[in-house]
Formats: sequence, C-alpha cells, structure tokens
Amino acid sequence: MTDFRTPFGFEEVLRPPIDIRRARITPTVLRGPTAAAGSGTRAQLARVVRRAPEVMVKITGRTRDGGHLLRHLDYISRNGKLVLEGPDGERLEGRSAVKSLAEDWTAELSVDPRHRRNSPVSLSIVLSMPAGTDSFRVHDAARAFADQTFGDRHPYVFALHTDDRHPHVHMTVRALGRDGERLNPRKADLQVWRDRFAAAMRARGVEAEATPRRARGVVKKAERIPVRKLRERFVAGTGEIPAVLASAYRDAARPDGRDAGWLGPIRDRQLTIRRAFVAEALRLARSGQVEDQAMGRRIEQFVPDMPPVLTRGQQIERQLDQAWLGKDFTHPPAAPPPDRSARRRR
Repeated sequence: MTDFRTPFGFEEVLRPPIDIRRARITPTVLRGPTAAAGSGTRAQLARVVRRAPEVMVKITGRTRDGGHLLRHLDYISRNGKLVLEGPDGERLEGRSAVKSLAEDWTAELSVDPRHRRNSPVSLSIVLSMPAGTDSFRVHDAARAFADQTFGDRHPYVFALHTDDRHPHVHMTVRALGRDGERLNPRKADLQVWRDRFAAAMRARGVEAEATPRRARGVVKKAERIPVRKLRERFVAGTGEIPAVLASAYRDAARPDGRDAGWLGPIRDRQLTIRRAFVAEALRLARSGQVEDQAMGRRIEQFVPDMPPVLTRGQQIERQLDQAWLGKDFTHPPAAPPPDRSARRRR
C-alpha cells in the first residue's frame, strides 16, 4: 500500500477545531508529520469513511460540597447497589463505603490552603458508546482510560451503567490532586480524552473514533443530556416542553429567522471538507495499489451520503411546516404557526 500523503488542507478535515497544545493536564497527542503519524491519519480516515462509532466523553458537572458529592456518588452507585471501582482495582461496596469516601474527599479539600467556598470537590465525567457495544468492553476501556489519564495524580471512582440503550460509565474524579494540583480541564483536554478513550476501545476490539463533527458533515451540536431527557418526556406526554426547546421553536417560527448569519460560513466549511475528501478519493484512484483504489471508492461513496448542511433552527422550521400542514405531530410546535405571508415576503 502506498504511503499516505496528506493533500493540502486535508489534515484540517480530521483536526479538532481546538488547539491540542492548549491542553492543561494531558500531553499533546497531535504531533508533527512523521511516518507513525501518517499511518495513524490513514487509519483514522479509513474509520471515518467506514462510519466507525464515535465515542462520547463529556463533563456533566461538578460537586461543590460534601452533601452534593454524596448525592452524586449515591446516584452513580445506585444507592450502593453498584460497586464503585477506584485506582488499582479498589472496590467500594455499600452506602457506608460511599459515605466514607465522600467524607474523605471533602476533608482533603477543607485543609487545602487555596480552598475557596465555591471550589469544586469533584468533577463528573461520562464515557459512553453507541447502543449495541459490549458493556464489559466499555467498562474495561474506561478502567484503562482512568489509569492513563489520572493515575495516581487524582483519586477517582467509576461505575458502569447498563440501564440505558448506550452503555456508559460514570466517573467521578477528585478535583484536588495528590500533589495539590487542581483539576480544571479545557476543551483541548476533552479532545485528548476522547482520543484516548477511542484508542482504549480499539485496543479491546471495538471500532471507535473521536473525530470532530465537521469531519462527518454534522453541523448541529449534540443535545445536552438533561435537555434530551426533558424533550423525551415532553414527546411522550409526561412532561412540559423544555424552555430551551420552546425558545428554539419560537425563534424558528419568526419570519426573519435566526440562522441566516451562520449558514454561509457553515456551508463554506462543509464545501471545503467535501472537496478535501473528493481530492483524496481521486488521488487514491490513480494509485496502482488495489487497496488504495478500494479506499478511494469508499470515500466516493461516503461523500454523497454525508448529512445535509442543516442547522437546528432549519430542522425545527421544517417540523413546524410539517405540523402546520398536518403531516407530522411528533414534535408539536411550542409557538403559534408562522405567518405564511410574512415568509413569502422574506
């Protein structure tokens, strides 16, 4: 197979939209162009066009005092029914062990001379994979991720949850490190963590990737977990519409719209990304290697199947149109139907 020579601009397709060098607490993973980096880029491209499952690593919150920490630990341990695992295979079973841990972490924070009233006690992280992934592999990958990322620097505990479609691990990390270092990750750290968790999944035989949304043609941000749960209750008729969703419906129903200023840059960026994929497909097609040509054909099939450039506002606007025409009431509008005459004047 020929060497992977990244065309001008193509590396920007797979590069995260943040500078990894700004990571505070984890080492840089994106380095200069070497032979190893090149092979890694090619393997990543192959996973992207195969639509390998994307890992999720998300900071879901911070606890601010001992009581808050205890309630959170009770939640992730299901009130002591699930075992909390820590470094070196440490296992905490039962509510008494969970309570002791919360007290110990709070006490450690109270003697920190730099402690402030609003200083977090712990950081809450969720590691998740798509539905259908073997839960024991997710659990083992999370174990490896925690050891590699926090090791003996920051105490942590985690538990596997399988009561959702997506197997996921709740991890709680003490904000105060053993050497006095405070855990305060940036977006760059989150990207490093995603890459690391995806590598841990692949090491356990599960295809996984951590590419930016733009590389897959996705322009909408992921829905926050609390908002998703509120929306699902609303759709099921068991709850009120979330305020953020109601606001989005009202904005989409306005005749002047709100997405006009964003559409141009979004479309230009997606056009550049699609052109980079096409350029690489053409380069591989000219190769004399059968494997290169096969990769080129996969890329050719991948680009037309990329999702349309559709913002959240546009998607909601279409739902409003369908609901108003009586075709789809799955998402009832949270605002009066838009003024059709105003839209025609737009």
